[in-house]
Amino acid sequence: MGLLLAFLPFIVFAIVDRFVGPTEALLLAALVSFILLLRDWFILGKAPKILEIGTTILFSGLALYALLGGPMGSIFAVRLAVDTGLLAVVLISIAIRRPFTLQYAREQVASELWDSQVFIRTNYVITSVWALAFAVMAAADVLLLYAPDVPAKVGIIATIVALVGAIRFTGWYPERVRQQAAER
Repeated sequence: MGLLLAFLPFIVFAIVDRFVGPTEALLLAALVSFILLLRDWFILGKAPKILEIGTTILFSGLALYALLGGPMGSIFAVRLAVDTGLLAVVLISIAIRRPFTLQYAREQVASELWDSQVFIRTNYVITSVWALAFAVMAAADVLLLYAPDVPAKVGIIATIVALVGAIRFTGWYPERVRQQAAER
C-alpha cells in the first residue's frame, strides 16, 4: 500500500489537470506530496523516502514555475515535464545505489533479508521496470506533443498499460524470486 500511496500526487495531478488545468493540478499535487512527506516523517515516524522527497521537489518546482508565469505550453508539455521528472527521480535512485522500491520493500520483509544480494537485486529489477514504465509514459507524451494528429487516447492507453504492467510486475516478481529460491 505504501508504494501505491506514494503515487497519489501523480493521480491527483492527472485528475485535476484533466478537469481544471495544469497550474491548479501542479499546486494540488505539490500540496499532496508535501502532506504525505510530513505524514510519514512526523506522524508515522518514518524516514522520508526517495520517491516522496523527489515528488515533493518535482511538483513544488513545477508549481512555482507555473505561478511565476513560466510558459506552461500544452497539456502534453506539462505531462512530459511531470513524467520525465518522475523518471529522473527513479533513475537517480538507481544511480545513488538506493533503488526507490527498496525503502518500501523493507517495510514488508524481515530485517534479516535487507542486506541479501537477492533482495537488493530484486529491488533493482523492480525499480528498473518502473523506470521503463515512466520512460514509456514520457515517450507517449513526446509523441502527443510533436504529432498533434495522434489521438490523445494513444497516450492514455500507453500510460495505463505501462502503469498496470509495472504494478503487476511489482506484485509478481518477488513471488517468483521466492519460488526460485525455494526450488534450490
